[in-house]
Amino acid sequence: MTDQTSPAEAGPSPAQSLKTRHRLKILSYNVHSCIGTDRRLDPARVAEVIAALEPDIIGLQELDVGRSRTGGIDQAHTIASLLQMEFHFHAALNVAEERYGDAILTALPARMIKGAGLPSHGEQRGAVWVEIDVGEHKLQVFNTHLGLLGGDRMRQIGEILGTSWMGSPECQGKPKILIGDFNAIPITKTYKTVAGQMAVAPLLSGTKPRATFPSRFPLLRIDHVFVSSEVTPIASQVVSTPLSRRASDHLPLLVTVEL
Repeated sequence: MTDQTSPAEAGPSPAQSLKTRHRLKILSYNVHSCIGTDRRLDPARVAEVIAALEPDIIGLQELDVGRSRTGGIDQAHTIASLLQMEFHFHAALNVAEERYGDAILTALPARMIKGAGLPSHGEQRGAVWVEIDVGEHKLQVFNTHLGLLGGDRMRQIGEILGTSWMGSPECQGKPKILIGDFNAIPITKTYKTVAGQMAVAPLLSGTKPRATFPSRFPLLRIDHVFVSSEVTPIASQVVSTPLSRRASDHLPLLVTVEL
């Protein structure tokens, strides 16, 4: 008698194996130099907010490194250490030995591709780009904090979407996630420019997007996560708890995606 094995018993075909889905939690969080709405400086409290959410990839904005106003602490290093993650920091602003900027944190294998300033007439802004290994995928993650002036924001987002950043040949055909405090609500040209090229993660997840700022009485949706077509949003939430409302003047935005 011929031995017959059902497809289920035979296991996945090579083609099916290549389609393995990877689920990730992505967090965008402006931490306000770890100074809370109660005016208390406390990086450990920020780390506690983050740890409760168990994110895989974190984009933090407004980090102080070696600044006298916040006790000379390296906030990127402190938060990453408490979370047992690696971090990649870029200083948008350098004054003597003091730095201020943005970081991407993860426990996944990652390498820094680029950290650089963006065109700014107001306060200097920047962005950081990290490539993260997620199974067979090379996920391109970008984190930024755009300016307060509309003209600055348009120049800055044009740079990020252009050939030296997300439009680079190094990004072609790879999954991409753009995280940040854009200082731009959905009716602005800045937001619409990004949304014309990438998907708004909370909208695709089927969750009603909510405001993130100010944390005590959120009125403005200015913190965003955008994804490329290779990334599927599954869920989204703005995290409003007693602790998160005190830890920073922004609320964290958590998005779950699949690759």
